[in-house]
Amino acid sequence: MYYLGIDLGGTNIAAGVVDSDARLIAKASRKTQVLLGPEGICRQMAEAAGEAMEKAGVSERDVCGIGVGTPGTVERDSGIVRFSSNLNFKDVNLRELMERQTGKPVRVENDANAAAYGEYRAGVLKGAKNAIAITLGTGIGSGILIGGKIYAASNSAGGEFGHTVIAFGGRPCPCGRCGCWETYASATGLILTTKEMMREGSRDSLLWELADGNLENANSRMAFTAMRAGDSLGKAIVDRYIAHLGCGLVNCINIFQPDILCIGGGVSGEGEALLRPLTEYVDKEANPMNVGNKTLLCLAKLGNDAGIIGAALTGEQEP
Repeated sequence: MYYLGIDLGGTNIAAGVVDSDARLIAKASRKTQVLLGPEGICRQMAEAAGEAMEKAGVSERDVCGIGVGTPGTVERDSGIVRFSSNLNFKDVNLRELMERQTGKPVRVENDANAAAYGEYRAGVLKGAKNAIAITLGTGIGSGILIGGKIYAASNSAGGEFGHTVIAFGGRPCPCGRCGCWETYASATGLILTTKEMMREGSRDSLLWELADGNLENANSRMAFTAMRAGDSLGKAIVDRYIAHLGCGLVNCINIFQPDILCIGGGVSGEGEALLRPLTEYVDKEANPMNVGNKTLLCLAKLGNDAGIIGAALTGEQEP
């Protein structure tokens, strides 16, 4: 028995064939052509899925269903994407369009929820009763699993930790609020902090060499690179970022007290340089009443494959 999982992003489409044991058999990808509109994007997804099936040696008859993980607010029961800024979607019935393209039953889920479910079925969250997955990218994606089920709330829009405020009156966020966690702890937030502290700090810092003397060349890796080289400004930026990221993680833990909380996305590639000080921060700041079953903080395991696997198997979430 096989399933197709599609991770739809504003930049890339990744499709894969997944078996009932959550093993990714083969995958294929396309660059997302947003200007093609919803129907054109669905054609692209169908093409990528077809290529993945060909690589896996699987026929359409062998595929039971298709799951799509998409950014934005998803109405899970209807398969309608109410809004996705990355894709210019507004009230798009993605399920209906994809079922028309493929002739297969389709399930649509928020991409962060799909990634969380992928880690639950085949990654570091496997075996957990209650878990949270945080993805650090351009923004912050988050997925909550309670009793092995994705928590989406009554309107399918729950679990948006990135838009909880950690700095009242702080940085403006595209959502309309100020001080949202993702404006500080996403890769974009880290870049903003790097630029601010470079502007205020010494021009002798290695960071200016890494940026070729141009503040606009700052990226989310530079501070960690400079820190590893012993640069004091690089270390100060990383320390501030750890505090911003840790503040939001402690909020997640204090509210949900999950068995495991995993961190994925681009910034998580810093590995132990991120995880070690972050664990120290969380251990110090998390609710001291949590004396038993302490939340395990770890790095995600599956990378970009989590979204494909989770989307493919999201039909298991049907009641």
